[in-house]
Amino acid sequence: MTEILAVCGALVVLAGGTVVAVKILRGMKRFGDFVDDWQGEPARRGVPARLGVMERLERIEAQLKPNGGTSLRDAVNRVEKTTARLDEHLTPQED
Repeated sequence: MTEILAVCGALVVLAGGTVVAVKILRGMKRFGDFVDDWQGEPARRGVPARLGVMERLERIEAQLKPNGGTSLRDAVNRVEKTTARLDEHLTPQED
C-alpha cells in the first residue's frame, strides 16, 4: 500500500510539474514574440521583413515635422492654409 501511495504521489508531482513546465514554455514563447516584435525581423522566404518598434516610431515622428512637402505635417499645413483662404472668400464682408 505504501508503494502505491508513493507512486501516486510521484505521478501527481510529475503531472503538476508538467503543467508548470507547459505554462513556463508558453510564457517564454510570448516573451520571444514580444522581443521579435520589438527588434523587428528580417525577411525570410514568403514573409516580408518587419521593422522594429523604434524604427517604426522614427518613421512616424518624421511625418510630424515639415520636410518641404511630403510629410503629413506639410499636408496638414496646406489644408489649413486652403481652409483659411476659403474662409476669407466665403465670409461676408461687413462695411
